[in-house]
Amino acid sequence: MIKILIVDDEKPICDLIDINLSAAGYDCKSVQDGLKAIDLIESESFDLILLDIMLPGANGYDIMEYIKPLKIPVIFITAKHEVKDRVKGLKLGAEDYLVKPFDVVELVARVEVVLRRYNKTDTVLTAGNVTVDVEARKVTRAGKPVELTNKEYGLLVLFIRNKNIALFRETLYEKVWGDEYLADSRTLDLHVQRLRRKMGWEDNLVAVYKVGYRLEI
Repeated sequence: MIKILIVDDEKPICDLIDINLSAAGYDCKSVQDGLKAIDLIESESFDLILLDIMLPGANGYDIMEYIKPLKIPVIFITAKHEVKDRVKGLKLGAEDYLVKPFDVVELVARVEVVLRRYNKTDTVLTAGNVTVDVEARKVTRAGKPVELTNKEYGLLVLFIRNKNIALFRETLYEKVWGDEYLADSRTLDLHVQRLRRKMGWEDNLVAVYKVGYRLEI
């Protein structure tokens, strides 16, 4: 399982990130102090670090310098939004820079992008009795193969990677169809209905009022 370290001096933010990334299938640990973060990095291995800049003990820039030789990808998550701060973080070697407040779906998406860049994404996804072999592009339900269209497959992967997170209709449509969502379009709803039937998710893939859909696992 992909292991992520969350370093932020605000525990509620650590908890929010932890809950959502854990729901998406990642193994998370969090710490609110820079020196304690360094201790954890020395004692355990991590696939990705989400790092705040303003921290007690040692700030995010200091931690970045310390871990640079370890080749662990870092995404800065901070309230410092000025261009000079962003440039400094990227020049130090950060893979991405996310400004607070941020959307949880965007955070999960950015985590996926960085992990893919480092070839650290899980090649097999699971949700209940559904398994997706991403490399082979094979889907099984209770061990039996399921045939999906390209759009159904795209939705399936998106839902599993964001388990228990409400996804906006616009997000689903734009990521799977690669086009701007039209409010009166029924295309998304029809594909979700078919996906429900094929996966046996009549009670799991739920509509979220005025938002979109959520896969509850």
